[in-house]
Amino acid sequence: MSELTVASRYAKSLIDLAEEQNAVDAVKTDMDFFLQTLKQNAELSAVVANPIISHSKKTGILSALFGGKVNALTIAFFNIMVNKGRGEVLRATANEYINQYNVKRNILKARVTSATPLSAANRQALTQEVEQATGSKVILVEKVDPELIGGFVLAVGDRQVDTSIAADLKRLKKDFAQKTV
Repeated sequence: MSELTVASRYAKSLIDLAEEQNAVDAVKTDMDFFLQTLKQNAELSAVVANPIISHSKKTGILSALFGGKVNALTIAFFNIMVNKGRGEVLRATANEYINQYNVKRNILKARVTSATPLSAANRQALTQEVEQATGSKVILVEKVDPELIGGFVLAVGDRQVDTSIAADLKRLKKDFAQKTV
């Protein structure tokens, strides 16, 4: 079974349990914190995913790091995952929990790549446009790519809008190449 399938099933179980205990938002915050901690500490990520390290050692490390900082349900979930030998899918499960949370709360991630950083006004206008078009709350993830020269590329789900100057230049080049032949 693929890692994503396993992670998705565990995340679904966790979100269902969190709903029963009215802790969906708290667990989502915990998963964000967990992922941020893994991102900042490659050694922790390696320890959690390593099948050679004992389950008791992993649960001890996770309890020491996250105990008292996260919901009791989250710590219990970490312990269950590690004790079942599923430490290597903890990161994927946390990501999948956040994805399922976003679906439940009607939240979309939109990725915008621009030649220069967006101003606050542009960011707000773009967010409002996407929210009106989709009917969902939008989290805008920004990236800067100077090779675009100007404009932006907006990706929401499987749709993409490319208003970059680089894309316009490529289209012009293609048009000129076709007309001269």
